[in-house]
Amino acid sequence: MAVEEPLEIRANGRSVAVTMRTPGHDRELAAGFLLTENVIRNADDLLDLLICRTLPEGATGNVVDARMRPELTVDFARLTRHVFSASSCGVCGKATLDSVFQTMAPIDSEAILDPRMIAGLPDKLRAAQAGFRVTGGLHAAAVFSRDGRLRVLREDVGRHNALDKAIGHLLLAGDLPAGDAVLLVSGRVSFELVQKALAARVTLIAGIGAPSSLAVEFARRGGQTLVGFLRTDRMNVYAGAERLGLASAEVGS
Repeated sequence: MAVEEPLEIRANGRSVAVTMRTPGHDRELAAGFLLTENVIRNADDLLDLLICRTLPEGATGNVVDARMRPELTVDFARLTRHVFSASSCGVCGKATLDSVFQTMAPIDSEAILDPRMIAGLPDKLRAAQAGFRVTGGLHAAAVFSRDGRLRVLREDVGRHNALDKAIGHLLLAGDLPAGDAVLLVSGRVSFELVQKALAARVTLIAGIGAPSSLAVEFARRGGQTLVGFLRTDRMNVYAGAERLGLASAEVGS
């Protein structure tokens, strides 16, 4: 079975979130969460990510404490809504898009991506989903280069956790902003996922499932390309079709 346990994320010793996640890559999860929640802006804001040892006999506990630059100011009051975050819920509590765009600029990229390359990504995603093959109960988020090369894939019971882990990996590896990268998620595309992708400056977001109406609106405002119902022979393009060299909002081959 897929494992689900709580993880507490702290910033300089102060709790900012508890999320239900699949254990593993917890430092990446914390780093990605802090970036996509606008607590930090880049890897230089992080001095260390400490796995707190809180269990008997020195066992590793479910706590990650992010040590940040002393001069970095954190608005903890703004983060109080994150005291608990279920595995199915990402940035809960944001009532409008305006608050997000006050801190994140839209993407300005004239890159043209090959639709045939995009159509080939679901097979690559499935081939790399080792956890899903064993449990059947994990979401996946994968970031590909513009030529279709897999850069990172992470799995988790929570789709937003999987994405935070992938983004955190890129952050800690010094590979952000992601530029003309392509993000593929294994299920539906929610507003939270598109928002997190914008924080990482991901140009194109694709999902095996459907996007929500708010995800579509956010992608359009953010200058991102959004693809849903991605299959090897068809896709729906909801935003940024010009980046695929297309004029139609629905594509089939």
